[in-house]
Amino acid sequence: MPRKHTKKPSRTHRSTLSLQKTEILINVYDLLPPGRLSTLLWHLGTGLLHSGVVINNREYAYGGHDRPGLTGVYWTRPRVEPPGGTFRCEILHGFTLATAEEIDAIVREASDEFQGTGYNLLTRNCNHFTSYLCERLTGEPAPAFLNRAASIGVALPCVVPREWVEPPDFETADGELMDDGGQAHGRGEDGSGQGERDRMLRSSEEVPRLVGQEEEEQDDEWVGEEERERGGSGKGKGKAPVRDAAGRALPPAERAPVG
Repeated sequence: MPRKHTKKPSRTHRSTLSLQKTEILINVYDLLPPGRLSTLLWHLGTGLLHSGVVINNREYAYGGHDRPGLTGVYWTRPRVEPPGGTFRCEILHGFTLATAEEIDAIVREASDEFQGTGYNLLTRNCNHFTSYLCERLTGEPAPAFLNRAASIGVALPCVVPREWVEPPDFETADGELMDDGGQAHGRGEDGSGQGERDRMLRSSEEVPRLVGQEEEEQDDEWVGEEERERGGSGKGKGKAPVRDAAGRALPPAERAPVG
């Protein structure tokens, strides 16, 4: 009796799409001023670090603010350095087989989970968000070294330098960046203060935007770059510094862009 051949089921549209892998990258930034300390800590696998997750040419990160009910997750063009941050490296964390629609849903779920008022420099910071989103997309959390300083701060709060929790100001009183030798940067050849400062101005593509508010106007460039550097929240001159859930003043790089 001849063997009956069964027809193999054809691949569904969904399974075909699943074969399209999407890279999941992590961009890492150093929040300590460039110098011997930051270099030493970096080579020791620690330091005060900020990170973002790059998906389809958008870099997602998490910051704090004082607006109840509003996410702290935002996105910008990859490798846009946060205020006071220096780009360190890019990590290829893995791949996801999720469709574009599924990725978008995961990001929005993460943005609901990570509210701006819930930000905590030690226990719920940008690196916790990076690890959470990476695990949702790839099944693997982010490298542990990203949050090593925060972990030490939780375990040994009395012996951790304040700068590991709250970065020092990255500007002088005149608003100029300092190098190791105490020399100020930021002036053009004519001493006018242009040059470096012009380089730091962000184009419209570089302005961070909260997830879910992509279509809203956000023309204050990270809630007013100068106001963020001074410690304000962008809600009026003299406004008290934005603080995390434990009452610590947030460094500029860790504040979400709210208008």
